[in-house]
Amino acid sequence: MGKDDDSAVEAATRAAQEKVDEAVDAAVEAVDRAIDEATGVPTDDGEIETFTHDGASLIAERRGDAAASRTLVLVHGIGMGRKVFADLSLRAEDDALVVAVDLPGYGDAPEPARTPTIERMADLVAAYLRHLGRGPVILLGHSMGTQVVTEVAVRHPGAVSHLVLVAPTVDRHHRRALTQLFRLGRDLLGESAKVLLLGTREYLRAGPNLRRKMRAMLVHRPERSYPAIDVPTLVIRGELDVVVPQEWFDEVVAAIPDASSFVVEGHHHETLIRDAEPAGAEIRRWLRALHDAADDGAR
Repeated sequence: MGKDDDSAVEAATRAAQEKVDEAVDAAVEAVDRAIDEATGVPTDDGEIETFTHDGASLIAERRGDAAASRTLVLVHGIGMGRKVFADLSLRAEDDALVVAVDLPGYGDAPEPARTPTIERMADLVAAYLRHLGRGPVILLGHSMGTQVVTEVAVRHPGAVSHLVLVAPTVDRHHRRALTQLFRLGRDLLGESAKVLLLGTREYLRAGPNLRRKMRAMLVHRPERSYPAIDVPTLVIRGELDVVVPQEWFDEVVAAIPDASSFVVEGHHHETLIRDAEPAGAEIRRWLRALHDAADDGAR
């Protein structure tokens, strides 16, 4: 076989591989869309951008009213991504600009060369908030995301007007990977099909280096930063949350100078994914009460 024949074979092989790749991509996209439709995630993306800072990138999706005075930024937990906030985003976008992010190596965000620490992810989020240019924002974190947003508030004064911590991790009395995984497994036993379907997809996306990501979460000490939070903070827990026991939840609330608390009856760790209505209603009530109190104080 001559050189021309070899080149023809190589070209045919490349063309065949490209067709296979295209077919796989189309199948993955179809499955992804089917999961979105089955779980109520909007299939029309909002305004999406990639933001890079200090060697790591996040994906941000904006929805809602860009003219609104209120900006709500959502940061997910370990193994998750921005799409788990679909229910909350849809409920909040009528009177706020809602921005949900994929942290580095989660969702659609590219895997960084090095697994970032919680503090480094916080610095990335803070840099994005400066880029966003909306002034101090309402910053909400779920699970590991509570650790990230706590560090944003403490390390970057002025970036955050209000803080919402939903299912705050990690319980400092049980800071071991096997314990946390066992608790999460127990918690998921009572969860809805919606939570399991969305969670499985997001964990598969976050698969690379998930062990190192878990370690970055576990070595972080949020309890050291809680007393330094200087903005109004709402701490939320699902009543049946095994990952965040009531004793740890109470400790978190007590450690934050200006904290309010709320327990969602009948919900587990993934309360915002299962049904964001109870937590969303409490967040609106809490913000309204703070606004009314500020107006009374100004009179």
